[in-house]
Amino acid sequence: MSLKIKLVIVALTAVIMALLGIIMWMVYTQINDNYEEASLDVVDGRIMAQNVDEDGHYRVTGDKIYLDMPGVGQMWLPVLADVPANTRNPQQLVCRNNQQYYLDENHKITSRLGIDVSSHQKDIDWTAVKESGVDFAFIRCGFRGYGSGEIVPDPEFEKNIQEAQAAGIHVGVYFYSQAVTKEEAIEEAETTISLIGDHKLDYPVVYDWETVPEDTARTDKITVDDLTDCTIAFCDRIREAGFTPMIYQNKRLSLLKLELPRLQNYDFWLAEYNDQATYYYDYRIWQYCSDGHVPGIEGVVDMNICFAPYA
Repeated sequence: MSLKIKLVIVALTAVIMALLGIIMWMVYTQINDNYEEASLDVVDGRIMAQNVDEDGHYRVTGDKIYLDMPGVGQMWLPVLADVPANTRNPQQLVCRNNQQYYLDENHKITSRLGIDVSSHQKDIDWTAVKESGVDFAFIRCGFRGYGSGEIVPDPEFEKNIQEAQAAGIHVGVYFYSQAVTKEEAIEEAETTISLIGDHKLDYPVVYDWETVPEDTARTDKITVDDLTDCTIAFCDRIREAGFTPMIYQNKRLSLLKLELPRLQNYDFWLAEYNDQATYYYDYRIWQYCSDGHVPGIEGVVDMNICFAPYA
């Protein structure tokens, strides 16, 4: 091969490499631009980082949610534009005697104080609870065993709901779920409706699905899709029966285990044990501690604040 041909080959190779570099830079820039536009699209039922189509499924903003995970440390999640953010002013939240209140601009209390109870609280003096300033209570009507999968009515439900309402406390109901399929979630909803019977409720009927970190549970490997499907199935059946459905969940699981854009038709009850809630998205009730003390109840009880009272 002559020297002239070799020089031509070297020159062509250099041109090709330069063109490839330009193309790669353009692709990289376009990917970054697409990411800065921040969107998530659904591909084959899974959320993937893509350009947003006209439907705009799972749009995200440029903001980030920081989360501290045991064994992982700090991580961040993109903020979903499809899910309304919490807009309350934390400066208007005050704590008096371990009871949280939200004040308006005129320093008037606009929130309501509440508790949630089950058979774990045993015999409750509901008159004393009412006189202490508690306005509402969520009462467990039943639960599904995390090992057996059997549904069990709460043995104190009927007594609690009758006596709480007789004392003038506004009442809602919750079911502790360990459902792993939509069919099981609907079964839990049917049980809840049956147990409520003719009782009139002031507050929602709540889907309380929780993990069991201290033991092996039948729900350990449930997927995000399946848990979201279970949540929707329960809430929709509750709504069909004429009640207001609500989802109870803690900060970490709601961010990592639920498809929040699919759940915007239901009110949300946040569990986060802090002086100030750090959950980014909107919620109507905040369970701020699990070790509260209320006259009429022996031992500890969960404490809640409702920002937009139902009654």
